[in-house]
Amino acid sequence: MKTKEVVDDVTMKRAITRITYEIIERNKSLDNLVLAGIKTRGVYIARRIQDRLKQIEGIDVPTGELDIKPFRDDVKIEKDTTTMPVDVTDKDVILVDDVLYTGRTIRAAIDNLVSLGRPARVSLAVLVDRGHRELPIRADYVGKNIPTSSEEEITVEMVEVDGADRVTISDPS
Repeated sequence: MKTKEVVDDVTMKRAITRITYEIIERNKSLDNLVLAGIKTRGVYIARRIQDRLKQIEGIDVPTGELDIKPFRDDVKIEKDTTTMPVDVTDKDVILVDDVLYTGRTIRAAIDNLVSLGRPARVSLAVLVDRGHRELPIRADYVGKNIPTSSEEEITVEMVEVDGADRVTISDPS
């Protein structure tokens, strides 16, 4: 299996900063904003966006963690470890994930989110969009578009859990 680094730590930091600036530009009021990171790596990306928003705008945006496992359509797990610091009803919620692929993870995240309340608006931020959608879902904020074949695998590593910040693509051939 061949593995190639397609995003290094500096590029990842720039992508997250760019997403943060786009969030600032597209949201008239950041006071109504809530970030919802999809476990596991989406949580760390959401926290980094939260930190950048604090640095740039001086605002502390509430950030929660969504567990999508109980809401998946292929495997059911009963225990839901979601934590949300505020009621999402009437909030502008940005779902945050590492990789957008088929769209099924995002569908499960939306199901979880609406089980918590009725957001005014839901948008999606992803570090990597690799294509191959099976559901009509698209990201509003994209760090990097990386077209792939369905055989290739994208791996996002983050210093918080993996010891390094990078994105690799692996080809099984």
